[in-house]
Amino acid sequence: MKGVIQRVTSASVEVADQVVGTIGPGILVLLGVEKGDEQRDAERLAEKIVTLRIFEDEEGKMNRSLAEIKGELLAVSQFTLAGNCAKGRRPSFDTAAPPEEANRLYEQFVQAVKNLGIPVATGIFQATMKVSLVNDGPVTFILESRVRLKSLL
Repeated sequence: MKGVIQRVTSASVEVADQVVGTIGPGILVLLGVEKGDEQRDAERLAEKIVTLRIFEDEEGKMNRSLAEIKGELLAVSQFTLAGNCAKGRRPSFDTAAPPEEANRLYEQFVQAVKNLGIPVATGIFQATMKVSLVNDGPVTFILESRVRLKSLL
């Protein structure tokens, strides 16, 4: 499971010209689910994002977590994060989880964040979405729920 997280002052997601999710200060997560991901990946990534110290303290240092600032989270599914652009000119999505499995794990991620006490807004799975954000910093990180072993060959 991969997540691109951005610290935001605000973010929203729109489907068919209607806003379906909006947050104030917090984190926007673009979430990609891959084959082999499990519920523990969703839970691990949720816990990491909620406790990652990427918000500034009184001294301007990144020393506070989403939970500490009582921020919100906007979760947007994005299967293209599973895309492989290493060969050719067209991305391969061979590692992307099938839609039913990806949706289940996306929903488990959202629930895991809620279980940690964070207000969550979402996009709509498999919809064409327009995401708007005000990146604070800018601060952006790429996280993975597990380390993948890659062949050196």
